[in-house]
Amino acid sequence: MVSLGAPAPRPNDDTPLVLRAIQRDEEAFAELYERHIVRVYRHIYYMVGNAAEAEDLASQTFLRAWEAIERYQVRGAPFVSWLLRIAHNLGVSHLRSKRESSQLHDGIVDDTMRRDPESAYQQTAEEELVREAILRLRDEQRQVIILRFIEDLDYREVAEIIGKSVAAIRVIQHRALNALRKQMKLLDPAV
Repeated sequence: MVSLGAPAPRPNDDTPLVLRAIQRDEEAFAELYERHIVRVYRHIYYMVGNAAEAEDLASQTFLRAWEAIERYQVRGAPFVSWLLRIAHNLGVSHLRSKRESSQLHDGIVDDTMRRDPESAYQQTAEEELVREAILRLRDEQRQVIILRFIEDLDYREVAEIIGKSVAAIRVIQHRALNALRKQMKLLDPAV
């Protein structure tokens, strides 16, 4: 099982590994998998809200990437952006096929909070409120919020994944944050 608590690796230069993988070097692709599986899994997990489904979709993401690696073109954007775009498309297809509302997660336990049950409850309640509000956003807005604030990607990387301009991503983020504030107030007027 993939751990959500693992820190997201900062973008590094995957180009030498990608070039080897394009030549069907399985070891190079395995290294790319190790570098990026946590981010791909986490991205999908926040979309579908189910650990088993997220693991399956993450596996499918890397399978599709391996099948298409020969068509990948190094253009200066991080390789992980390409992977997250594949993951995003698989996640959207999966959600469309389900056509039912799902929670964003099954529950994430922060080990540091186990010592203080009251704080743990408060933190969990706040996280649930935020996740519920995120779930109520339009698909595109939800994706921008997840990529920008959960995956900690910059505007250019998000634009690459979503397939829009940086300016469009900024506008979507602005509108998403406003919509998120409204959703938070609807869900909990005390906010």
